[in-house]
Amino acid sequence: MRAGVSERVVEDEIKALALEKFGVTTHWHRRIVRSGPNSITTAGDHPPVRDIEAGDIVYLDLGPVFEGWEADIGKSYALGDDPRRNALVAELPRQFDKVQRHFRGNPDITGAALYDFAVKSAEDAGWKFGGVIAGHIVSEFSHSQIPGPKDLTRIYPDNPEPMSRPDGNGRPRHWIGEIHLVELDGSFGGFYERLL
Repeated sequence: MRAGVSERVVEDEIKALALEKFGVTTHWHRRIVRSGPNSITTAGDHPPVRDIEAGDIVYLDLGPVFEGWEADIGKSYALGDDPRRNALVAELPRQFDKVQRHFRGNPDITGAALYDFAVKSAEDAGWKFGGVIAGHIVSEFSHSQIPGPKDLTRIYPDNPEPMSRPDGNGRPRHWIGEIHLVELDGSFGGFYERLL
């Protein structure tokens, strides 16, 4: 990540690096690089591609497939020394850790309840929660082929089912937690995700 190049250039460089260093040829979702005002958008949005500027927050959302299994990772970087942007980047993994501890400490928690916890935790820390979801399942490629209602594969308000239940094939579900924090005035955001 660096100022002076477009988000698309960074996406293409990541694709080439993933192939060269790790042999990744398949991605289960498009590579996402968002910067500046685009950092408040989510994976489902399609903002205009912009050039990264000095002082921006830049976030990545990557979905490589390794040996037939989906991975999903998101991370944010603050370019520059703006205290509030750096505070947001530092807060992202702390919020993830809180959500992960809550998830692991409550084995029968529903997707809706964990989403509510993530939203409240973000607000308590002085940020807005910017995600429509707070995570989703991953599996053998492709989890979209697992039978059953798709609402039950997301951590969000319309998932009333305990997350510990097996998937539509009767296998344990593997959950990705997503933290998307946004500055209170909506001017910038950041993203972080890992396996819960």
